[in-house]
Amino acid sequence: MSSAETLPDEELVEPLVDHVVDADVVPPAGHPCPSCGCPVEPQDKFCPACGTPSEVVEPIKPQQHGDDQHKFFQCNACGAKVNVSLDERAFVCPFCDSNYVVEYSPEAVGRQRPEFVIGFGVTPEQAETRFRAWITDNQWFRPGDLHLAKIAEKLRGVYLPFWGFSMLAESRWSASIGEYWYRTETYTTMENGKMVTKTRQVTETEWWPLDGEHHQYYSGYLVSASQGLRQADADRIKPFNLPALKRYEPFYLAGWSAEEYSIEKEQAHEICKQEFYRREQQNIASFLPGNTHRNLVVQTNFSHENSDLCLLPVYLLSYRYQDKLYRFLVNGQTGKIVGDKPISWRRIGAVIGGIGGFLLLLVIIILILKSLY
Repeated sequence: MSSAETLPDEELVEPLVDHVVDADVVPPAGHPCPSCGCPVEPQDKFCPACGTPSEVVEPIKPQQHGDDQHKFFQCNACGAKVNVSLDERAFVCPFCDSNYVVEYSPEAVGRQRPEFVIGFGVTPEQAETRFRAWITDNQWFRPGDLHLAKIAEKLRGVYLPFWGFSMLAESRWSASIGEYWYRTETYTTMENGKMVTKTRQVTETEWWPLDGEHHQYYSGYLVSASQGLRQADADRIKPFNLPALKRYEPFYLAGWSAEEYSIEKEQAHEICKQEFYRREQQNIASFLPGNTHRNLVVQTNFSHENSDLCLLPVYLLSYRYQDKLYRFLVNGQTGKIVGDKPISWRRIGAVIGGIGGFLLLLVIIILILKSLY
């Protein structure tokens, strides 16, 4: 792939870093290895440092209902394909809150098998506690007929598919580099009815052309493989702690719902290349010499590309209020929460009106006091 684009004049940016660990959340560290002390995560069969065999702890499972076999549903509204436990008699799409779902045969889909997975580290009870705390925050500004119990019942843990790519970016760039220099000038101005002579420092910029090469290996950006989960929402729930990725095994899905990918690898690949090209542009801009720059043009070729299909744990809740869809997400590994909730504009209007009335009353009191004195 070759790309070329001119950045806006004099754009100063900071270098980008691929965030594969959430700095705000303590990552799962596991128990120390008895041989070397290196943290070993619960599902690791061997110590990653010295290779000592480790006792594997089963991943978190929700309450079991019958066996762990699944049946498969496709949503006619958003196109999501989700497999659920056999005991579920009715199914509502977790992405769009639609009842229009039909059962399908997994053999007819012919989907690629997942390659990596991260197990749930947040229990269903913890996820519901976080949801209730989130939905009741600033509750006074929420509609009074928002029924929490019915909403909370829809919260479910789902393994969502993501495409991960890694690739080498090799670029040629050209730009105009600006170096500041300063001169002192004399000027006259009127002060107190008299003309006064003063001096001031003026910043000038000297420009010269420059070009060069840049290369960097990019990875760690996950593209949502679900049509029901927009990339914007996927970016909000990230980052996942990617060093915790494990080779996929079916037992991770026991008791959980899981979605088949509905965005093909080729489509996700283009999305990822656009993101990596944006990062390449900004990384080049961040190390250019001088004080400023303009007319930066970057031509990039990508090579040494690899892809992985990952299943990542997310608690998902979608609900409708007054015909508008709202969504709440919990990162099932780190516990990070994001979401949208309805606002009662009537109540907000009442608050604004009350504040306005109070200020008006305060002004009237001040005017009365001034008239008396």
